[in-house]
Amino acid sequence: MSETAIELDVLKTAERWAGEGRSLALATVIETWGSAPRPTGSHLVIDAEGNFEGSVSGGCVEGAVVAEAIDVIEAGAPKILEFGVADETAWRVGLSCGGRIRVYVERVA
Repeated sequence: MSETAIELDVLKTAERWAGEGRSLALATVIETWGSAPRPTGSHLVIDAEGNFEGSVSGGCVEGAVVAEAIDVIEAGAPKILEFGVADETAWRVGLSCGGRIRVYVERVA
């Protein structure tokens, strides 16, 4: 399945969940560096119960993003989250899953 098809599935899920009256947050990859497994623009939709669809990191940080998204749903204020290595020296020492990712999380329903 292409990245575009995956993103459409996530947005369809968000639309369906909103129609069911669920409170939602949408997490969007806004910046990557290094070997981030998902491109900029990738989405994760999360409901207030912690159910989610999509991916912002291929499983690396989804749990942390879901926890932050639940806070965003409750508080209503968006957040920018950053995960990853501190600097480029990680590449010199050969970390297998280096990279950095910034994710914008906002309440959408």
